[in-house]
Amino acid sequence: MTHALYRKWRPQRWEEVCGQDHIIHTLQNAVRGERVAHAYLFAGPRGTGKTTTARLLAKAVNCLADSPADRPCGDCELCIAVAQGSFLDLIEIDAASNTSVDDIRELRDKISFSPNRGRYKVYIIDEVHMLSTAAFNALLKTLEEPPAHAIFILATTEVHKIPATVLSRCQRHEFRQLPVATIIDYLRPKIEEEEFNIEEAALELIARQATGSLRDAISLLDQLSSTGESVSLEYAEMVLGTAASEAVRGVVAALVAGNIGEGLSLINETLDGGADPRQFARQVVDYLRGLLLIKMGNEKLVEATAETRAEMRALAEEITLERLLAGINTFNRAATERKTTWQTSLPLELAFIEAGETQGNNSQSRTPPQAEPVQNPKPAQTKVDSKSLKPEPGRQNSEQKSDPAPEPIKGKLSFEIIVSRWRDVLQAARRHDPRVQALLNSCRPLNLEGGVLIIGFGSDLLRDKMEKDHNLQIAVSALEEVCGAKLGLRCILSESWKPGDPADNQPPPMEDGGMVSTAIRELGAHVVEVEKWPPEA
Repeated sequence: MTHALYRKWRPQRWEEVCGQDHIIHTLQNAVRGERVAHAYLFAGPRGTGKTTTARLLAKAVNCLADSPADRPCGDCELCIAVAQGSFLDLIEIDAASNTSVDDIRELRDKISFSPNRGRYKVYIIDEVHMLSTAAFNALLKTLEEPPAHAIFILATTEVHKIPATVLSRCQRHEFRQLPVATIIDYLRPKIEEEEFNIEEAALELIARQATGSLRDAISLLDQLSSTGESVSLEYAEMVLGTAASEAVRGVVAALVAGNIGEGLSLINETLDGGADPRQFARQVVDYLRGLLLIKMGNEKLVEATAETRAEMRALAEEITLERLLAGINTFNRAATERKTTWQTSLPLELAFIEAGETQGNNSQSRTPPQAEPVQNPKPAQTKVDSKSLKPEPGRQNSEQKSDPAPEPIKGKLSFEIIVSRWRDVLQAARRHDPRVQALLNSCRPLNLEGGVLIIGFGSDLLRDKMEKDHNLQIAVSALEEVCGAKLGLRCILSESWKPGDPADNQPPPMEDGGMVSTAIRELGAHVVEVEKWPPEA
């Protein structure tokens, strides 16, 4: 039976391990100086060489070569036995299927027996994070003080699940994801050796699809080359379910331009052509990440050709940071969404629309409809002209961002003065973001206390939208522009506000995070009476 390529190409010497030089150098020196630790922890993503390195270490400590610097030699009988899987003193345990405390107790009972052929008995426990708490506890004492002839090597992809008591007893090594260029440099001579006919563009696609895992890259190569025919980029995209790079660039270009219709059409055409939706979303995220790196001045971190970088540079200059971040977040959510839907294109379409509707300064986007003002059944008794609380009909649509800023309020601020200038606050907010103006138009100023303006909303939804950092910051800036002083802004539900003279009936200051303040903010409660404590005699 023919072995899979990742088994056939498994490294048998230190120098054959790819992309983990920082670990290999340390282990080589430990073998040469005969200072091998009794317990190691190899942590890192899948397919980066953890088990391979563990086997090499087991081979090196038992190698029969005279000089420690030559171990493993790969030619002695013990090295050959390890490579063939017949070395009895190398015990590999799959913790995913041996999770119980009884399995560890059995290991602990057998560890005291001397090695069969080699100098050391090496225990490799793969996916060690799957062990139960009781199993970890049973392993602790043996792991801390094993027999002189025993070495433990624990391997895991989720190091955060390992108890601290175990971590402290091991020498820890972190394996890293491999860059695309490193994977390509490793595969190219192997392809020539096997006489595979693979286009360079297809090889780059394989390396990118592996997402830092060399084993995944080799498995993809094995899959594509199994037919024995030439592997073109088009064939690789069809087999792997990936979208053409032109489709990804087209969707991103439509996002940059704010062209929702064109972007949705490209998404559906790509999926109709056989692309996997989640894989397509990952490709879009990867491309947008490249734009973000370029925009932040880190173009050297983008793994792409010079021509592709030039295209990305042009797009990065046109897209706003806000829309770029929104695109990364929404498409990343679509790529990681595990719930299925009867309409496979829907997660991608929603992601594109949400990102495309994000306000951008360099491209036109449609202004969302303004919310209707909420009519409060309990209006405050402060006498204020109701016309000053909202702009005249049709006025908002006629005003442009280029309108001159209003004259700031001079003299001492009061609640009545702020309410009289509320229309100017709305206009100032519109110059920053029309959606914030719509939210402010849906609220009602209630009081000014201690440099904080209290505004009331008719629903939790509107209040929560205003409390988002971006919206709240714009509203505060609009207030400062009109009032000439920086004011705080507190959003509450209108029905939780007790009507009457603000100076007499306002709730007393409450500690943030306390039970009373939480009840007022979240449940719409209001303070009825405040008792002094301790009570007076």
